[in-house]
Amino acid sequence: MSQQLRNTFADLERDLVHEDGPRISTMRNYRFCIVVYDPKREFELRREVQRLHSTLRESGWVVKDISLQKLLFARLRRRGEGFIQHLIDREKLVFGRNPARGINLLGQKLTVELEGPAGIARDVADEIKAFAKAHPDKVERTVAIVGRAGALYPFFRNSALLKHLDGQTDNIPVVLLYPGQREGDGLKFMGQLKPDSDYRPRIYG
Repeated sequence: MSQQLRNTFADLERDLVHEDGPRISTMRNYRFCIVVYDPKREFELRREVQRLHSTLRESGWVVKDISLQKLLFARLRRRGEGFIQHLIDREKLVFGRNPARGINLLGQKLTVELEGPAGIARDVADEIKAFAKAHPDKVERTVAIVGRAGALYPFFRNSALLKHLDGQTDNIPVVLLYPGQREGDGLKFMGQLKPDSDYRPRIYG
């Protein structure tokens, strides 16, 4: 187990359960943070997330898990029966002729579902709002953990997700699990994409 990952989650836990309320951001009414981790340590990360679950629940907190992977597939299924298989078959065909065109084809289809205020950010916000509506007495001690961002690689910028979530989460703290690395003043998604420095949240890790 990575000691750095343990330390990251220890810092996050301390700031979440602060006696004066969550301290995961230096900005008032902006309760977002990012946990950066090496994509190769995905399973270690999941164990740390489960440990955090247990600790927070023992302290009277409620944890709302949100999988970006599940939300993406739910969106694609709403496009109609067979849409996902058609997309896979089409990408395979084009990729066999020209790999770059295959990736571009997927990008064109998925960007519509992922980007903008009506994209996957809306689905995340809807999940949080629905939970808050169903459990109004627990909102003050609820945290949303958004994970499986790697499933959206390479077609998505996580900074865009947080931008469109701002003001849409009933002030529930949101922790985004980010597979990647720091590079300069930015974050490099999956250690591959050009570093993105368009971030306001506190970054752990």
